[in-house]
Amino acid sequence: MKNLPEQAPGLNDLNLTYFQNIMSINVLQYGMFALLLLTFLAGVGCRPKLGGDGRPLAVVVSGDTAGWIVPCGCATNQSGGLPRRGAYIERLRREASVVVFDAGGAPAGNSPYDRTKFEAILVGEMLMDIAAHNVGAAEAQLGADELRRLAAIKNAPLISANVLDAADRPVAEQLRIVEAAGRRLAVVGVLSRRYATGQIHVKPPRQAILETLRQAAGRYDWLIVLAYLPEEELRELAESLPEADAIVGGPTGQPVPPRRIGPVFLTSAANKGKFLARLDVPHSDSSGGWTGSIVELDEGYADDPHQTANIEEFRRELARRDFTPEQTSLADPLPANLPKNFAVAGTDACQKCHEDDCSLWRKSKHALAWNSLKQKGAWFDPDCQRCHTTGYGLPGGFASVQSGGRLTDVGCENCHGPSQGHVKDPKTFTAYYARAKDRCVSCHDRENSPKFNYDKYWAQIVHGESPEPQDAGAVENEKGD
Repeated sequence: MKNLPEQAPGLNDLNLTYFQNIMSINVLQYGMFALLLLTFLAGVGCRPKLGGDGRPLAVVVSGDTAGWIVPCGCATNQSGGLPRRGAYIERLRREASVVVFDAGGAPAGNSPYDRTKFEAILVGEMLMDIAAHNVGAAEAQLGADELRRLAAIKNAPLISANVLDAADRPVAEQLRIVEAAGRRLAVVGVLSRRYATGQIHVKPPRQAILETLRQAAGRYDWLIVLAYLPEEELRELAESLPEADAIVGGPTGQPVPPRRIGPVFLTSAANKGKFLARLDVPHSDSSGGWTGSIVELDEGYADDPHQTANIEEFRRELARRDFTPEQTSLADPLPANLPKNFAVAGTDACQKCHEDDCSLWRKSKHALAWNSLKQKGAWFDPDCQRCHTTGYGLPGGFASVQSGGRLTDVGCENCHGPSQGHVKDPKTFTAYYARAKDRCVSCHDRENSPKFNYDKYWAQIVHGESPEPQDAGAVENEKGD
């Protein structure tokens, strides 16, 4: 028999404190404790059956994080983030042995900024003792060399049975076998073929899984497949793969509650890592089936301190790097042929002729947007900068903290467009003049401003319609809606 794949760091130390506490009880006390424990578990009915170490076994799977490392805080009731994920897993470990997986789709892009954030996500997952991270579409876009570097340098437990490089060599481990609570879990990861590129080849998922399982015959009790497949392909895989005990997928847009398709237990955790899929694993000789649930990481979970420290270190790295828009995937692509003088002039240039409108702007939250980032410690994060600065990613617009200066805060040109041409010749309209209204939702989107209503918000900043604009006051905070 071949040697088993290397286990994730820290996995053998799961619940060490629990065992130490048990062993500190004398023999008589232990016997009474065990009797009471078994009596209690017999009465709870639907709890998963105990494993070899006397504890139930739960598998927790995240997926499709898409760079959502922490809720931005622009609105209340935002879910997800590594700190809450870590808090949930630590809470669950008080009552069960826990194995953590990720179904893939963690990066938000392939830029230097996105790669830096992905590394922080991997660090956070390692702090949770993650046992395997499947190569999803976003991971595959990083390329084979980068994936191998992360596996070697960061010790990231990347897996994939069907993602190959241009020479048809595997880009990651094809299989992992994890032992926990007296059970052996074989975990295999696959990616949809629609995400293949010129440099990344993708074998048919079912074929790759079956080929991989031949190497593991007799070495596992249960098979879990992490499948980064759209929902239709996910269902088709479940229908054609009775060898699997559980398939957990993404990207399905929304989480898929656990259900059975023939003998296969199918679920999906999706949508920026706001949800987790929990699977309760039966004992290998149990006649009972798998059970599970979808967990939303809402405000009911306090931030895990280890993950919070990880986020703080990520932000320190952002401060060291001070990324420009060109080093991210956040700036909108510009057309090849830009209009003459298509460049940001800054709000100071506007107030020379539009003093009344700028006076109203100075009383609004838009004029204080940068300060709100500084209060949260997020002012070096480009994902926040793009909606709290003027002209992010545009010629002459905000470039970085070190060079931003006057272009912090949300200024006139975010809605009206770069005004250099208008400053030079007032008869020249700004680029977005005819569709300034449509620019609101570029930042006031469903994620960051879920209660946005144009008529209501416009009434608070109305300008340009009267020689004497009414005093709009400050734009209401989302939390006050």
